[in-house]
Amino acid sequence: MTHSPASSLTPASSTPDARLALLSAWLQTHADRYGLDVATLKPASADASFRRYFRLAGSGAELAAAGATVIAVDAPPPEKCREFVQVADLLADAGVHVPRVLEVDLDAGLMLVTDLGTQSYLATLKESSPADARKLMRDALDALIRWQLASREDVLPAFDEAFLRREMELMPEWFIGRHLGREVDEKTRGVLDRTFALLVASARAQPQVFMLRDFMPRNLMIASPNPGVLDFQDAVYGPITYDVASLLRDAFIGWDEEFEIDCFVYYWEQAKKAGLPVDADFGEFYRQIEWMGLQRHIKVLGLFCRINYRDSKPHYMADLPRFIGYARKVSERYRPLAPFAKLLDELEGRAVDVGYTF
Repeated sequence: MTHSPASSLTPASSTPDARLALLSAWLQTHADRYGLDVATLKPASADASFRRYFRLAGSGAELAAAGATVIAVDAPPPEKCREFVQVADLLADAGVHVPRVLEVDLDAGLMLVTDLGTQSYLATLKESSPADARKLMRDALDALIRWQLASREDVLPAFDEAFLRREMELMPEWFIGRHLGREVDEKTRGVLDRTFALLVASARAQPQVFMLRDFMPRNLMIASPNPGVLDFQDAVYGPITYDVASLLRDAFIGWDEEFEIDCFVYYWEQAKKAGLPVDADFGEFYRQIEWMGLQRHIKVLGLFCRINYRDSKPHYMADLPRFIGYARKVSERYRPLAPFAKLLDELEGRAVDVGYTF
């Protein structure tokens, strides 16, 4: 991996065409080393952030095979190139399959990384039999355990109380206020504050480990070894149940409770065998997962609305009903969360009134 200055190529700009020109010129400086055919550059995937990914042909000796493809990443500052490189090294050292960073310009926000292919977990799971889905999810959970076993304090940012609350505050601002057009009155604020306090206390009481934050099927690839893991630059040090919850309770695919519990039990048993500090009582461990998942769902209700209204990316809005369903199911199951369940009922009625049907 080498660092090369992009400033000598062309001035950076916030406009997509100028960024693409910058990326293409930068790739050309590495074309000989990796056998890059910059003319084959084409979009590889979309992202909720301002990062963009492109695939292009490469055939250099440093790539695994002739006729290979590589991924070029346009991550305009302040997107997290530096963090991507750091966490990629941590994951690889832990025995998790991630893209190898070939070249990076941290200041310009440009990267060239190896390609993990085009077969995503998400697409594959939607077509898989229960037995095949179970095998894929167990592969993912095994990789997660390897990552968590590598945990050390003071390496990644702490997913602390301020972080947790900041995420959940997206819901009243963007979902309730902006999307539903409803004032967050004193009664609503009280329910939110009490619910947030319960969820923060639960998260902070758990053992803290390396945490990917976006460990979910759309960020996992069918690969050898399996799975390949993407989108890890936001990794932090936080609650041990977070990534398990995000894997099984995802925006883009749902499971019946029997399959979920089978996966949770598998992780719990394997984590205990590996020496991870999961709760000795499975009932309490499951409660921790549910409350951790609720914290994530509350965040995402606001996040998807912010992406829609602020960033003009509406396609995530179709997944709001799944998150409402997750949040209601969990909050109805636990007495301390019952007031939040009632609030969700009121908000759902408001959503219908303004023409948005869950």
